[in-house]
Amino acid sequence: MAKMMALQKPTAAAGAKLIEAEIPKCGPLDVLVSVKATSICGTDVHIYEWDAWAAGRIKPPLIFGHEMAGEVIEVGNTVKGFSVGDHVSAETHISCGACFQCRTGNSHICEQVKILGVDTQGVFAEYVALPASNAWKNDKSFPHDVATAQEPLGNAVHTVFDGDDANLAGQTVTMFGCGPIGTVACAVCKAAGANKVIAIDINDYKLSLAKKFGADVLINASTQDVVKEVLAQTNGKGADVFLEMSGAPSAFSQGLKSLRAGGRASILGIPSKPVEINLATEIVFKSAKIQGINGRLMYKTWYRAASLLSSGKVKLQELVTHKFPMSEFEKAFETMMSGKSGKIVMYPGK
Repeated sequence: MAKMMALQKPTAAAGAKLIEAEIPKCGPLDVLVSVKATSICGTDVHIYEWDAWAAGRIKPPLIFGHEMAGEVIEVGNTVKGFSVGDHVSAETHISCGACFQCRTGNSHICEQVKILGVDTQGVFAEYVALPASNAWKNDKSFPHDVATAQEPLGNAVHTVFDGDDANLAGQTVTMFGCGPIGTVACAVCKAAGANKVIAIDINDYKLSLAKKFGADVLINASTQDVVKEVLAQTNGKGADVFLEMSGAPSAFSQGLKSLRAGGRASILGIPSKPVEINLATEIVFKSAKIQGINGRLMYKTWYRAASLLSSGKVKLQELVTHKFPMSEFEKAFETMMSGKSGKIVMYPGK
């Protein structure tokens, strides 16, 4: 069997290992993709560090990673719509297509969902066999090292536009957490007509990157009173929209306290432990609209993200701040964990 280089979580412990693995077979419903670029997500860091979440979810040995861009080199014999040579990225929620959620237009929260690189072999490898239903065709003029960031862009787009009250024209938005998703969400908000985007983080590097992506006001939560600053920026009214991207327990309370009455909160960030909030004052009496966000709508979010990219109103190039050959994965993860990076791209086979 032909071999490939891959990055594997070999055992239930911190770290990862470069291995030589068999190139996966292309099933009748798959496309076999030569991975040209892949990027590191916060989920990959959880797996790499082997925290409590990873220990309870991941079953080593596993090739991990889920953000990618590459070129189709083989097409399953029942697949339609894809050809050898197509450039693709991956929707990472692999749905069953038969459960209640899938049959009612909510396949992103499929009852039997499997996550690429979490529940299945992932994309930190030279090749991946991807269900054709999860392949998203890219414009060939779009560089692979930028196209790999479309999956987190989709998270941002879903969070910004979710819900019945998703019109941001003229509105003030608080963005809690300026990792790659929160950062690019600033640009999405401005493209959607937001009047003011207030970015909140504890990391000055991340705040400066959010500024490049359209944030109008920067608040460092480690040195400033977040609620006081947001109220000052909104003439005491509070923000119209609160977008939670950090997962930090303090952000939930601060975001809700600084949200105006009748405002909308969309929550993507995942806290590591239960969060205590005052339901009466921060939600009920405010008549706040709270929405949980999981991944991307399949495939409405992808079409909307593609339109934002083609319009030029959202640019991903500056989100990619570091590039490494996959052989230097330790440096790549160290840089990611330093807090001084945007999206980090790795090149398999190098």
